[in-house]
Amino acid sequence: MVDPIGSSIYRKILEHTTDDQRNLICESAAQDLATISLDMHGSRTVQTMIDLFSTRKQINSIVIALSPHVVALMKDLHGNHVIQKCMKKLAPEDHQFIYNVLGSNCVEVATDRYGCCVLQRCIDNATESQRVQLVDTIAFNALTLVQDAYGNYAVQYVLDLDGNRFSRGVIRRFLGHVCALAVQKYSSNVMEKCIRVAEHDTRRIMIDELVNCSDLGRLLRDPYGNYCVQTALDYADPVQRALLVEAIQPFLTLIRNTPYGKRIQNKLRIVVDAQAERRHVAHTPDNGMYGPPAVLYSMSAAPPVYGQSTMTTQLHGQYIGGGTLQTSAGDSVLLNSTHPIDSPLLGINAVPVAAFNGAVNHPYQSFNTPYGM
Repeated sequence: MVDPIGSSIYRKILEHTTDDQRNLICESAAQDLATISLDMHGSRTVQTMIDLFSTRKQINSIVIALSPHVVALMKDLHGNHVIQKCMKKLAPEDHQFIYNVLGSNCVEVATDRYGCCVLQRCIDNATESQRVQLVDTIAFNALTLVQDAYGNYAVQYVLDLDGNRFSRGVIRRFLGHVCALAVQKYSSNVMEKCIRVAEHDTRRIMIDELVNCSDLGRLLRDPYGNYCVQTALDYADPVQRALLVEAIQPFLTLIRNTPYGKRIQNKLRIVVDAQAERRHVAHTPDNGMYGPPAVLYSMSAAPPVYGQSTMTTQLHGQYIGGGTLQTSAGDSVLLNSTHPIDSPLLGINAVPVAAFNGAVNHPYQSFNTPYGM
C-alpha cells in the first residue's frame, strides 16, 4: 500500500471488490492504517478506502484504527489529508471522534503548520453543535494561540465567521491585554481585526485601553503597535477618536521622522480637519431662500490699500490641525488647519484649537507584564 506501483494496483482492486472482500481487506490493514496514512502513496490508498467503504462494519474499523492517532495525522504532511477525507465523507456522528480529540489537543494542533489548516477545515465541515464546541475550545485558548505564528490564523478564522455570536467570546478573552498584544508580531494583526469586527461596546473597551495605555509613546513607535493605533483612529466613534487624538498629541515629535509616524500624523490631520469642517458647518447660519445673505463674519479690519494685500500669512511651527497666522497688523491668531487657504476670511473670528494634554492612566503596572500564559 505504500509502494508507488503497489498502491495504484491496490486502489484499482478496491474499486472492483464486493463488500465482503472489502471487509477482509479492512480487517487485514486496520492495525497499520495510521502508519500507512503517513506515507505519500499510502495516504492516497487510505483515502480511497474511506471513499468506497460504506457498511457500518467497515466505517467502524476505520474510526477505531484512526482515533488514537488523530493528532499525529493532523500534523503530518500526508496524514492530514486522511483526516480531511473523514470529515467530508463520513457522517457527523462517525467523524465526531475528530472533534473530541481537538477538544483536549486544540493548542497542539492549531500551532502546527498543517494542523492549523485542518482545524479550519474542521470548522467548515462541522455541524452547528460541533462548530460551537470547537469555537468554544479556540476561545478558551485564544490568548495562547494569538501569539503563535500559526495559531493566530485559527483565531482570525473564527473572527471571520458570520455573526458576532462566534467572535464575541474570542474577543472578550483579549480585554485587559490589548496593549501588550498590540506590540507582538502575530497578535497585533488579530488586535486590528478585533477592533474592526467587534461589537460597538466591546470596541469601545478595546480603544479605551489604547487611550489609557501607560506607555502610549512606545506603542506609537512600535513597528506593530502603531498599526493598531491607526485602526483605532479609523473605527473609533467621534468621542473616543477625540480622546485618542488628545492622547497622541504629546508624542508627535517622537514619531515625526518614522515612516509609521508620518502615517499617524496624516490620519490626525484628516481627523482634525474633519472636526474643524463640522464645526464650521454647525456655526453657519441659514441665509434663507430669498433676501440678502447673512453676515458670517464681522469684518472689523480696515479697507485694503491698493498695491498692498489685506494681510500677509505666515505659518509658524508644525502642528496637527492648528497653526499661527501673522496678519499685517502684527496680530497672531490660531488656525484650524495646516493647509494654506487664500480666503480673506482666514484668521477672522477663528476658533482656537483645544489644548491637548497627555495625562493618561494605564490599568497595568508595567507594559511588559506577562498575562497568564
